[in-house]
Amino acid sequence: MDSAANQKTNTGIKPSPLHQALLYLVKNAYSFTSAVMGLVHATLVIIFWFAGVEELVIFNLVSVIIYIFCTILCKLNHIMTVYAAIIIEVTVYTAVSTYYVGLRCGTYCFLFSIIPIIIYFGSSLFKGKNRWGVVFVLFLNFLCFILLYVRFFNEAPAYAVSPEIMLILVIFSAFAMVFSVMFYNVMFIFSSENQVIILKQENRQLSADAQEDPLTSLLNRRGFLPLVKDIMDDESKHFCIAFCDLDDFKRVNDSYGHEAGDEVLKHITRMIKRELPGCDICRWGGEEFVILLKDSTLIMAKGQVERLRKSIESNPTTFFSKKIFVTTTIGLEENLKIYNDPESIIKAADKRMYYGKQHGKNILVFEDAEEEQAE
Repeated sequence: MDSAANQKTNTGIKPSPLHQALLYLVKNAYSFTSAVMGLVHATLVIIFWFAGVEELVIFNLVSVIIYIFCTILCKLNHIMTVYAAIIIEVTVYTAVSTYYVGLRCGTYCFLFSIIPIIIYFGSSLFKGKNRWGVVFVLFLNFLCFILLYVRFFNEAPAYAVSPEIMLILVIFSAFAMVFSVMFYNVMFIFSSENQVIILKQENRQLSADAQEDPLTSLLNRRGFLPLVKDIMDDESKHFCIAFCDLDDFKRVNDSYGHEAGDEVLKHITRMIKRELPGCDICRWGGEEFVILLKDSTLIMAKGQVERLRKSIESNPTTFFSKKIFVTTTIGLEENLKIYNDPESIIKAADKRMYYGKQHGKNILVFEDAEEEQAE
């Protein structure tokens, strides 16, 4: 029940007022139950006062006090004590009220009204084999009803209440029973369905986390490669792959610390997103980034990626008033029929990037090394 109550939606859709109300009731189910039970007995105080049954007026006043304490115990998280108090109080009240006003007043219905409470709360309080304890309590509840019925079936009550009071007690007791059954069934159904929603959200989040780099929030290899595979399978689509590696990044970590290095990576991520909007970006590993430029020819991609290279070169990362300049070497390759899988075209772009590393760094390489063309 706690997990259902603490649900946090990631969809940006505000829950409806009914949904919020049900969440609140699930979260505060014990306190709500104690408060309602107190109100029930406060109502019975009035009914029995008019009926002239002084003993039951006093008994119900004591019950109201008990449920006030139960509400306080709920705030202190003494839930098992509250659970036991509800079962004992209702059972004793049923026996006492049946003795004073008889079976025909229907107060035995309160025994049935706590059956949903026994099950609903018991399912969260007891785990594993201990849940057989719930079954045992239900058996005792039914046994108590049988004993009361047999004991008082032919016995006149201590007080002969008026027909009007008897009708009120029957209707009120039956209403309490029906309300309890309906309310806790709604709570159980809502909690179950809400738990399914939470699990689905958590699974989606776990799936996203498995495909996302935690530092930059970019895709990792697991999330990026399927995107490249999908676009490769569509022969009508043309694209290019840019493999970027920050030059001498170890120097940044050694000179300024790993925290500064992380800030540089996040800064570079923002620049890539700004210069190449709509592109899929992957943090391949360490200081390496792979970019999927969809619907781009090699000529188009050259201009886009060269602007990115110059932007990285001229826009330092600010870290505690320090300006950290970095450059990047980029290998660029377009999708050709010779490439059968994402790894092959990425490897080709990586090879061109590595050539650039060996020949000056801070350059864009868009043709194979043997053609000796670099920009």
